[in-house]
Amino acid sequence: MKDQARFDEIARRQGGLKKQLTAGQMSMLAIGGAIGTGLFLGSAYAIQMAGPSVLLSYLIGGVVALLLMGCLAEMTSQHPTSGSFGDYAEFYLSPLCGFLVRYSYWSCVVLAVGTEVTAIGMYMQFWFPDTPAWPWVLLFSAAVVVINLVGVKSFGQVEYALSAIKVLAIGAFIAIGVGILIFSANPHFGLHNFTAGGGFFPFGLSGMWFAVIVSIFSYLSIEMIAVAAGEAKNPVVAVRSAFKGTILRLFIFYMLSIALMLAIVPWRQSGTGESPFLVAMNVIHLPAAGGIFNFVVLIAALSAMNSQLYITTRMMFSLARAGQAPAALGRVSKRGIPLNALAMSCIGIVVSIVLSLVAPEQSFAAMMSISVFGACFTWLMIFITHLFFRRHHGGMPLKFRMWGFPYTTLLGAGLMLALMISTAFTDFFHMTLWFGIPFTLLLAGIYLYRLRRRPAAHAVRPTPGME
Repeated sequence: MKDQARFDEIARRQGGLKKQLTAGQMSMLAIGGAIGTGLFLGSAYAIQMAGPSVLLSYLIGGVVALLLMGCLAEMTSQHPTSGSFGDYAEFYLSPLCGFLVRYSYWSCVVLAVGTEVTAIGMYMQFWFPDTPAWPWVLLFSAAVVVINLVGVKSFGQVEYALSAIKVLAIGAFIAIGVGILIFSANPHFGLHNFTAGGGFFPFGLSGMWFAVIVSIFSYLSIEMIAVAAGEAKNPVVAVRSAFKGTILRLFIFYMLSIALMLAIVPWRQSGTGESPFLVAMNVIHLPAAGGIFNFVVLIAALSAMNSQLYITTRMMFSLARAGQAPAALGRVSKRGIPLNALAMSCIGIVVSIVLSLVAPEQSFAAMMSISVFGACFTWLMIFITHLFFRRHHGGMPLKFRMWGFPYTTLLGAGLMLALMISTAFTDFFHMTLWFGIPFTLLLAGIYLYRLRRRPAAHAVRPTPGME
């Protein structure tokens, strides 16, 4: 009980947020974050790397995401806080680890917000090809910021509606794809496209493996269920429900939709840098299908941007309340919104606007490459934290228990470490480690410098073997 009280001290410093999210909204929040530009546009880059074997890439990425969600569900059921895995790393590893996890994740998702808003500018040029991207980026960014300003209840309702549109659209795409394969007499459609144009592994196993990195970026944001638990009405029930529903839906949506897309459009046409789903709709020649699906991917990007801005705001709020960011960023409005943290988390939007002006063709790929480090580092640290969480709790009863421990946790950690190292061997992600390692060392240096000047009063560590 002593250690639980000490963790409660961490949770109490994050008071002021409103607990208004339902289990259904939390599930849609996770789906909304994970079904976005990473799938609709990022899959084009994965196909360029792997060809048809991209199916295995997303399968491996899905397995890692499943293992991660199991670890998070177990820890979040025990400790539902808005600081989530940042708080867990602080408590079960060290205050330094909590600091690194929070800032790495915050910077990663801030840049992910930038990729979403960059994609929005690209999608709008489908209808307005002669206009620059930046006015659209500015317009839709303002809309998403306003949604996050209103209040968490309204945010949850808007995100639920946007995510529902995406789910229905992907369901419609799957239904159309299955219908095309079964009833169409067009010889260009069919499973033979999986082996045409160089076979199932046109770039070998290495190409398939490198595409797993893109899949991790695509699945990024499913972990936001754990962060949102701090504002859930009944966090334990909500986390369990969201864990079970989200993973199953993501597996179905990702695997089926990509498989059908590749069966309809040869992979060399899909991996062109344009949304492969939009290419597939144009190939089918359904009336207005291209415009309709472009609207869907626009909604998908808006939804993902909306949920990611929410999550970065809460992580910066957690940093401020931990004494690891300016105290002003931890203040909340009467509506329970950390307004200053929200403003700080709009950095990704600013960066995307600058890049859309300076290098519009390379902006999406550059931001994704840099963002991947924070994603991989955070996921790796979640697995490591879970090992220490279980070691601390031993045979004590838990509200949710991850199956296959410790092998499943070790498998997830091993895969994430291998993926991080692999970024050094592919041109597309050559910026990942070049940015990530110095950034992490800089964060550690800042933390240690501040610690020397002012001992961390917020450092809270568990006592092994006690509860």
